[in-house]
This record gives sequence, structure tokens and C-alpha cells, in this order.
Amino acid sequence: MVDLVGTCPKDFFLEWIAEGDAAGDPYTGEEWGWYTRDSLALQAKPGDRFYVVAHGMLRGWAPVTRVHDGGDSFIICRRGDAVACTIDVPVPGFRGLRTRWWDREREKPFPDWKSAGLPVKHRPAPLFEGR
Repeated sequence: MVDLVGTCPKDFFLEWIAEGDAAGDPYTGEEWGWYTRDSLALQAKPGDRFYVVAHGMLRGWAPVTRVHDGGDSFIICRRGDAVACTIDVPVPGFRGLRTRWWDREREKPFPDWKSAGLPVKHRPAPLFEGR
């Protein structure tokens, strides 16, 4: 088992969430991909976890369904069933991929993973019901 970790760029974070099947969203049946040039991606296998870091915090993970080898780039694929979680230490962003360096037992639920720690200008717009 190899759990990998990648950083979502700050200016892409909300767009990445909006793609679909984010933690807490209904399952759509779509398959999604994390594109990378880091060959470490080839170590991931179906059932492993792919964790995402953004804005200095661990945001959660999704189960890997497959890895596509494009030669000079790779796609870590996932479907729904993502889990929002974090750990109690800051996680600065980094380029490429890393293997998970913490024990899974340190992970805790992260219900406000979409907005915690984001500058106000980067927070998702609140949903308002019409009256």
C-alpha cells in the first residue's frame, strides 16, 4: 500500500472542488484525474489513498481507482467516496508528490475542509435561498 499526497495550487482550489465528487458530495459515477509529471504516481494501486493538501492544510483523501501512464505524465484516477480529514499540524504546499508521512490514526474529520484556512477572497460563496 502506498498512500500519496499532492498539493492543489491555491488559485485552483475552488475550481478543483467544483469539478465534482468532492468529499461530502453525492457520487456522480464520473472518474476524475490528478495530473502529474511525478513518476511516484506509478507506485499507487487501486484502493490506495490519494491525499490533497491546499492552503497549508491536509484536506482529505480519495480512493485510487487506477493510474494512467502517459509516458511523460501520469494521471492518478479516483471516483466518489472521498473523505474529508486533516491532521493537527500545518502542511506547507510542495511540488510533485510525496508518500504519506503521518500515521492514519492521527487523521481527524474535517467538516469545514472547503473553507477553513482560506483567505476571505478564496472562500466559496455562501448559498442563499430565495425568498
